[in-house]
Amino acid sequence: MITVSVKWQKEMFKAVEIDTTQPPYVFKCQLYDLTGVPPERQKIMVKGGLLKDDAEWSTLGVKEGQKLMMMGTADEIVKAPEKGPVFVEDLPEEEQAINLGHSAGLFNLGNTCYMNSTVQCLHSVPELKSALIKYSHSGRSNDVDQTSHMLTIATRDLFGELDKSVKAVAPMQFWMVLRKKYPQFGQLHNNTFMQQDAEECWTQLLYTLSQSLRSSGSRVHCVESGEESSETESVYSLKCHISHEVNHLHEGLKHALKSELEKNSPSLGRSAIYLKESRINGLPRYLTIQFVRFFWKRESNQKAKILRKVDYPLQLDIFDLCSDDLRKRLEAPRRTLRDEEGKKLGLKSNEKSSGSKDNDIKMSDVEGSSNGSGEASNPTPEEAAGAMTGIYDLVAVLTHKGRSADSGHYVAWVKQESGKWIEYDDDNPIPQREEDITKLSGGGDWHMAYICMYKARTVPM
Repeated sequence: MITVSVKWQKEMFKAVEIDTTQPPYVFKCQLYDLTGVPPERQKIMVKGGLLKDDAEWSTLGVKEGQKLMMMGTADEIVKAPEKGPVFVEDLPEEEQAINLGHSAGLFNLGNTCYMNSTVQCLHSVPELKSALIKYSHSGRSNDVDQTSHMLTIATRDLFGELDKSVKAVAPMQFWMVLRKKYPQFGQLHNNTFMQQDAEECWTQLLYTLSQSLRSSGSRVHCVESGEESSETESVYSLKCHISHEVNHLHEGLKHALKSELEKNSPSLGRSAIYLKESRINGLPRYLTIQFVRFFWKRESNQKAKILRKVDYPLQLDIFDLCSDDLRKRLEAPRRTLRDEEGKKLGLKSNEKSSGSKDNDIKMSDVEGSSNGSGEASNPTPEEAAGAMTGIYDLVAVLTHKGRSADSGHYVAWVKQESGKWIEYDDDNPIPQREEDITKLSGGGDWHMAYICMYKARTVPM
């Protein structure tokens, strides 16, 4: 890390830090925050000519305290006249962001699309943003380590920047703290930061923020002796396993709910094969599903990708994968929701129970997902905030383009509060049609769903 001063027009910016382990493009993003000059317009004089985005700092001879000269014009900000109509461009930047209808993009700091797409998806969760706003610098409890505390602060600050800015944001502080907390995201290859797995970034960040799926359990049945037992385990995301038999999310989830394991059988007095079948016993407000597309390919010694097309719905019903106890708790809210939907269509209220799938809301795309147990459980805080129905709406999709997890490109597709969808391709937010979102199901080299996030549909208690 070296410190330089940068002269731009009539201004002098002192003590600007350069992280020489990062490409010059990151330094340009810093200057963009200071000057408003986009990286592509910056002309910075160094030894040998103009500073290139991918140059090696070691060959440029930049020294501690050196003065650098930058040329380039900042984004034009139209000033409002003293009187007359007020246009969007004339509003303060925070108000411009509100009128824009979506948050800002994120600069790629060097193979950080995995991080950018994760942040954009999680940034769409209002409850998470509210919790972060309430989190203070002095609010760290004794059971939270300092780096976790700093990552939480960095996440809060980055979310705030995204909400207030109409220009792309450089997530430098967040990235530095993320690498400090989880050093694997700082791996280098030929002095360049490596592409990382977005699902790993998603899981680690959520774990740090203490925003994870509720505990769930499963029943195991011994094939040889017939005995059964009940077990619990923590599940942070649901898996959609992909094979030649799987064409839809529901099929992949059912594969993931059943497995075999070997454990000691008390009646047989030896190890035996058990069949494990999981059921949901508590519902989260947000349901995260990972498509298990990557596997380790020994012959090439790298993660390979399953390109198979796997369809997924805009609306997801998990009722048939819940425990008996949870299904009973869902019956009344589902009946209420069905009646509300019926009223919108001009139908009369139906008093019949909604316990079976035939009585559920008629939806062409309804499918299921999740992990849990058949044991009784008390309502979760999420359920107490509003009666859960077991029906979820798609609110974000994180996609991957390419053949390997160690390369390619990640993008976030996020549903806004207005109902419109935005594709966040790093610093470039692009409006999309809802009917095109479910087309990201795979089958080729185009972007395909890697993580889907669904939001629970609830009814008043």
